[in-house]
Amino acid sequence: MAASGKEYRTEQIRNVVFLGHGGSGKTTVVDALCFSAGTSRRKGNVEEGHALTITTPEEIDHGLSMQMTPAFAEVLGTKLNLLDTPGFLDFTGDALAAVRVADAAVIVVGSTSGVEVGTEVVWKYCEDRGIPRMFFVSMMDKEHADFDKVFQDIKERLAPNVLPVEVPIGSGDDFKGIINLFSERAHMFKAGTLTGEYEEVEIPEELKGIFEEMQTEFIETVATTDEELLERYLEGESISKEEAVQAMARGMARGEVIPLFCGSAKKSYGMKTLLTKMVELLPHPGEMPGETATRPGLDQEVTLVAEDSGPTAALIFKTVTEPHVGELSYFKVLRGSVENGMELKNASRNSSEKLNHLSIPLGKERLEVSRLHAGDIGVVAKLKDSHTNDTLAAPERPMVVEKIDFPRPDISIAIHGVSRSDDDKLGEVLSKIHEEEPTFSHEFNGELGQTICRGLGELHLTVQFERMKRKYGVSVRTEAPKIAYRETLTRTAEGQGRHKKQSGGRGQFGDCHVRLKPLPRGGGYEFIKSIKGGVIPTKYVPSVDKGIQAAAEKGILAGFPVVDFCAECYDGSYHSVDSSDIAFKLAGSAAFTSVSRQAGPTILEPIIEVSVTTPDEFMGDITGDVTSRRGKIMGMDSDGGRTTIKARVPEAELYKYAAALRSMTQGRAHHARKFVGYEPVPADQAKVIIAEAKKDDD
Repeated sequence: MAASGKEYRTEQIRNVVFLGHGGSGKTTVVDALCFSAGTSRRKGNVEEGHALTITTPEEIDHGLSMQMTPAFAEVLGTKLNLLDTPGFLDFTGDALAAVRVADAAVIVVGSTSGVEVGTEVVWKYCEDRGIPRMFFVSMMDKEHADFDKVFQDIKERLAPNVLPVEVPIGSGDDFKGIINLFSERAHMFKAGTLTGEYEEVEIPEELKGIFEEMQTEFIETVATTDEELLERYLEGESISKEEAVQAMARGMARGEVIPLFCGSAKKSYGMKTLLTKMVELLPHPGEMPGETATRPGLDQEVTLVAEDSGPTAALIFKTVTEPHVGELSYFKVLRGSVENGMELKNASRNSSEKLNHLSIPLGKERLEVSRLHAGDIGVVAKLKDSHTNDTLAAPERPMVVEKIDFPRPDISIAIHGVSRSDDDKLGEVLSKIHEEEPTFSHEFNGELGQTICRGLGELHLTVQFERMKRKYGVSVRTEAPKIAYRETLTRTAEGQGRHKKQSGGRGQFGDCHVRLKPLPRGGGYEFIKSIKGGVIPTKYVPSVDKGIQAAAEKGILAGFPVVDFCAECYDGSYHSVDSSDIAFKLAGSAAFTSVSRQAGPTILEPIIEVSVTTPDEFMGDITGDVTSRRGKIMGMDSDGGRTTIKARVPEAELYKYAAALRSMTQGRAHHARKFVGYEPVPADQAKVIIAEAKKDDD
């Protein structure tokens, strides 16, 4: 176990995010790396729920990673900050956050499954960020493992410039070693050693043909990354292992080459080489392009390079709440250094924070340190008012860096507390969950009378509700969100509204003639006063308008607000004593209620533009499903074997669509939604909606 309190300079740090599709083996790889390096005492197991970076009851219960969890391994005097991320797309927000603070990535690909939709998604995150990458083919000891097939899959679907730097010796139960192209030797693993010890030997005779073929491509690719090396290579000179490593690192930094490693994390085979090569090939934080920050109120931009000199700046990229501990804030030091007890300024919230119990994370453990240098990752507890995406900076030089661009949650579900006590706590607890999970949002919709929660998928939402119960003792029931239908008019009609009441003393009298006309979709509401001769005093006309609007809010057919119409008040009468604002407001309401029935009222439903990106092989299933949901295909855009289908679908037909899409496409398609407007509901659907509304009234 690494000792608490050790400091690592910027050049001794590597920040590496582990990415891949769910089930590709990322968590097992991170666990094995830490165990092989000696920073973790126990060899964990995901299935048994005690892997190093499986830290929550929800992850143990569901058997998968659901949040980004940092750990670290110390190798060759270097601290490797290893960020384990969830592969399930419902939790992709944490993968994005980890990519943002990483300086390099290891993309883990299963030896039997190859490139999957989650691999493609996280690959794009890395492309957008422009960080160096390496591939690791995991689970080479698994039955039907096929290194060559996975290599070709990566080459065709992700990275034409991928280059194997290791060749497995055997596969499945027969996986027993690796040919390392840097050392030109075979690493034969010692069975039964938990840390993946190996003996370096000559390459077996029967594999020399494969080795020579791969080695030629390896050396040629490495040589082309450097003009001097290429010239020497063409003149027949040899390239040393050290030169190959340095050239590979330069090529990776420029995105020219992406090395491919392999192994079995379960047996720790290949872990020691992977640890060493992450140190040798990946950049330290000071070698990365700087972060751009803005100075609040000064309209000034500054570039933050990871170096100890200069005022401190740090980005909080993850917030977690733990029972008996409180809020934990994970951060990356972007510039300067951070010391225990230091006070920093949060410019976004105009607050000051004192960093007590400064620590470095190792799964669920935290090892206290006195100081963190530029580029390092740390965690601190109980900040007063700072959360994910906030920047902490030196008080004399406050600044804000660009926020992590989390995906927008677009799967909705309605909830209510199981008990009155649960309902009373709901708003506060939902806000706390959002602070931990920015891709989870909530709002109370007064029109629908429901609390609506939004997330990235059904499992994502389910897990947040499980956390609410475990951490805060709040239980909820779920139901389908109600649809915010609207009503409108289809033809012009006119009539009278009259309110007269006499019960002794002063009475009430209001009388107006109103003409209702439909407006184009999205036209809203318009009121026209065309009264002549003072038949209604000017001071009472606004009350007629208010009465019409109040009645329109209550609907005509099913109780939904009426939109896109014009109301014209063109005649009426009044009483010099009994007329009043309230009387004319009631007359306006009566006029709308009477006339609207003659104006062809109809129900409108919200229409959502759905963009589905899918491999071409599933296009037929998706377009057929869209049509069955009363959707209209608006267009298609193809790009390298994937097509984005744009369609307009009634919101009422999209409940649980994410699960249906996942089932249809084996999880390889994803979608986004955008509200675009309202359209009339078909007559048969309208009858159902009206009947449901009457049932609710009863």
